[in-house]
Amino acid sequence: MTCAHCQRAVTEQIAAVDSVGSVNVDLAAGTVTVTASRPVDRADIAAVDEAGYVLAP
Repeated sequence: MTCAHCQRAVTEQIAAVDSVGSVNVDLAAGTVTVTASRPVDRADIAAVDEAGYVLAP
């Protein structure tokens, strides 16, 4: 993830999940920190994985 477009796309996809409270994308580190009220099902954010980004717990 290297640009504002990537940042926005990933943020919007993850933020659309009901239990997600916040999404913080760090372009420099290439990481995303998600805060949710319950565990997020990988299927709910499958588009992020399909776009070529690596999902890690």
